[in-house]
Amino acid sequence: MSKTIKPTTFAHVVYRTHRFEEMLKWYQTVFGAKLQFKSDVIAFLAYDDEHHRVAFLNLSIIKPSDGPAPKIRDVGVDHVAYGYRSLTELLEKYAQLKEQAILPYWCIHHGITVSMYYADPDGNQMEFQVDSFGTNDEANAFMAGPHYELNPIGVEYDPEEMLRRVRAGEPEETFLPRHEHLPVAPVRGSLGLA
Repeated sequence: MSKTIKPTTFAHVVYRTHRFEEMLKWYQTVFGAKLQFKSDVIAFLAYDDEHHRVAFLNLSIIKPSDGPAPKIRDVGVDHVAYGYRSLTELLEKYAQLKEQAILPYWCIHHGITVSMYYADPDGNQMEFQVDSFGTNDEANAFMAGPHYELNPIGVEYDPEEMLRRVRAGEPEETFLPRHEHLPVAPVRGSLGLA
């Protein structure tokens, strides 16, 4: 087996809450965090120059059947995120894990990141991601723009297709910008993720 590809950063944590506004205020007060984006369903905060470090899912709005995860549990940690150096590295990590019969349950281009979501044997969820922009200022500008307002969650993609194209020599830069902004879920069934 080849050398294990490891993440380079611990990127963010997402919490599920019924106290959406109270939680936002608390994290803004305690961490001096800035609100990066907020809708009725989700909000993102940052306390440094990263596009987001903490996010909150509003369980008062989300029904248990909503969302990409196998099932949305009660309040608490939804997932933690780890960053990779490049899209190629993220895709090769996918290939390494697939060889061990470990598959993501969701592959989505959030606009600010290209991400794959995994669950460990206990169901703890994690996001493996690569940033879509070269700088956090560019990511923050995207989050403040109309495409993110239209769809802050993202567009699903087929990791096999992306891996094949990157291995064939197509530049990573082709895949980093989110070209489609309306929610699309074309591959859930084909990956056995439905």
